[in-house]
Amino acid sequence: MDAKAKTARLSILSNSCLIIMKLTVGLLSGSVSIISEAIHSSMDLAAAVIAFFSVRISSKPADNEHPYGHGKVENISGVIEALLIFVASAWIIYESVKKILNSSHIESLGVGFIVMFISAAINYMVSKQLYKVAKLEDSIALEADALHLKTDVYTSLGVGTGLLLIWITKLSYLDPVVAILVALFILRESFVLLKNAFAPLLDVKLSDSEMDIIRRALLSYNAVYCNYHELKTRKSGSTRYIDMHLVVPNNMSVKEAHGICDGIEDEINRSLRNSQVLIHVESCPNEIGCDSCVNAKQIQL
Repeated sequence: MDAKAKTARLSILSNSCLIIMKLTVGLLSGSVSIISEAIHSSMDLAAAVIAFFSVRISSKPADNEHPYGHGKVENISGVIEALLIFVASAWIIYESVKKILNSSHIESLGVGFIVMFISAAINYMVSKQLYKVAKLEDSIALEADALHLKTDVYTSLGVGTGLLLIWITKLSYLDPVVAILVALFILRESFVLLKNAFAPLLDVKLSDSEMDIIRRALLSYNAVYCNYHELKTRKSGSTRYIDMHLVVPNNMSVKEAHGICDGIEDEINRSLRNSQVLIHVESCPNEIGCDSCVNAKQIQL
């Protein structure tokens, strides 16, 4: 089992334990904010399970049916996770409004407070590990899972603080109010996650910083080619696809042109891991110092 799958499994185990703990305390105390946190953790568990299977599928090599690999499975899982968060937020708000209209007493505030801060500590450690592996492996699925848990850290601290305030002020209505604030916070999370996961499914270009890296790689070889055009980029899972047309002098041999392309590809791959670069070579009808080529370089680079 690779690092991504092992890390996703760690998230599954931690979320399973937290759900049991939160749900038990929430039902015993009657606190809707603790129950909302149990629901949030249930969404985290679902996200962790989806992430676990998606990283295993996305790691499969390309085949006849999927010549570009299986990387976009991770993006699909990210979209599903975002929708799960949205549903959970709506349910929490609904239940909280009902709780405000039908106020009830909350028991075991001290236990609930302790459980929330234990949950925050556990999720902080697991999310930190998830972010670390997500960055190393460039995994949107693990990044989405880490974002779930990072949000859970803040919401658990918020609920714990709310229970502390209820204990001090004896105002039980603070419990559903805190739950609504938690729901609004994780609702915002769902939109951020949905945007990040959905963009690669539409073949959106690489980020501006990544495009700058590609242009710098081209700049390092601009003395030996005329210009380039049709630069297109996209991302699937952790793999970046970069296509371009490179115009070379008409007297350049195939071997020389191929060497330039190899150099550009190596330069890009040194800075952007998991990049697949496809360069179409074209012959320039003019000399390498012609005005049209020089102007094209200045505009593009």
